[in-house]
Amino acid sequence: MAKLNWGMIGGGDGSQIGPAHRLGAGLDAAYNFVAGALDYSPDAGRAYGQKLGLSADRSYGDWREMLAGERGRPDRVDLVTVATPNNTHYEITKAFLEAGFHVLCEKPMTMTVEEAEDIVRIAERTGQICAVNYGYTGYSLVRHMRAMVARGDLGKIRLVKAEFAHGHHADAANAENPRVRWRYDPAQAGISAQFADCGIHALHMASFVTGQEVTKLSADCVSCIPTRLLEDDAMVNFRMDGGTVGRLWTSSIALGRQHGLTLQVFGETGGLRWAQEQPNQLYYMPLNKRLEIIERGEANLSPEADRTSRVTQGHAEGMPLAFANIYSDLAEAIRAKKEGRKIDPAANLYPRATDGLRSMAAVFAVAESGKAEGKWIDARPPMYR
Repeated sequence: MAKLNWGMIGGGDGSQIGPAHRLGAGLDAAYNFVAGALDYSPDAGRAYGQKLGLSADRSYGDWREMLAGERGRPDRVDLVTVATPNNTHYEITKAFLEAGFHVLCEKPMTMTVEEAEDIVRIAERTGQICAVNYGYTGYSLVRHMRAMVARGDLGKIRLVKAEFAHGHHADAANAENPRVRWRYDPAQAGISAQFADCGIHALHMASFVTGQEVTKLSADCVSCIPTRLLEDDAMVNFRMDGGTVGRLWTSSIALGRQHGLTLQVFGETGGLRWAQEQPNQLYYMPLNKRLEIIERGEANLSPEADRTSRVTQGHAEGMPLAFANIYSDLAEAIRAKKEGRKIDPAANLYPRATDGLRSMAAVFAVAESGKAEGKWIDARPPMYR
């Protein structure tokens, strides 16, 4: 099977997220990395692209040069990943979608709800795939949780509890570090800091696993380091369209927490617990029975879990492999479009532009509720109300 051509914007030398994308895209031999505009400095971007093996004519100085260079090529990229600063996502994603490219955009997809609605409409109008990198939903056992909920193993879902709390911004003396400061600067980060950075991952995972969307929420947002203009801790209560009650805590000042992404789902006949730092185990408590530990890679799991498990049981699979599952989903989706067939249902799980839109609506709802001392706010995007 011929490989797809892949290109990347952002993710240059020293990037935190760039290597994870390159590892993920390259893992299953589904893509050739052929083009990139990898740095805000044109010379640095060109040099780093060639260091990674890109040809000189496809190591671009910026995204506009890349768009102009790729759109007329017979071997142009099939998928473009946008891994640039948040405030550039909308412009770049829009331009590539309108030029007929499939796009995987880092989160948050946009800076405003209106921009996000525009991206959704453009994707629908052009027929191009627009995915958003909620990469943690690529973990095998997260997908097994979703399958268990969907087939009724837990009965009707009553409660979901999500967390994404770490302590890496807890040092007030480090508040002026440029790598930290921008996250709490409204001019660069937008209307929200910690919730927009981490909380939306937990909220999206809650929706992904339960199959329900958030309808309204109430938030308590605080800046525990007083010099910060945006929140570094938030507690969010929410309600979902299937009747499920939701609780979410996200923090960047929780000393002792490292990554801290966890999800618990409680139904009428069972409960589930999963933590990203121990991704190989899923804890399942059936009603009136003993606790079960489900191991990634074991026999008789769901097709969704089997498809996304590569390493033999007992060995750890980490974030780059979760990202690889998103890229694998997209490869199947792109090929299905090319071949005029239906996508494999077990691969039809990549996060869509609609997920990016719902997350952005939730970000603005959290900010509004936080300022209104926890007032309940409609969290649905206007186009879905």
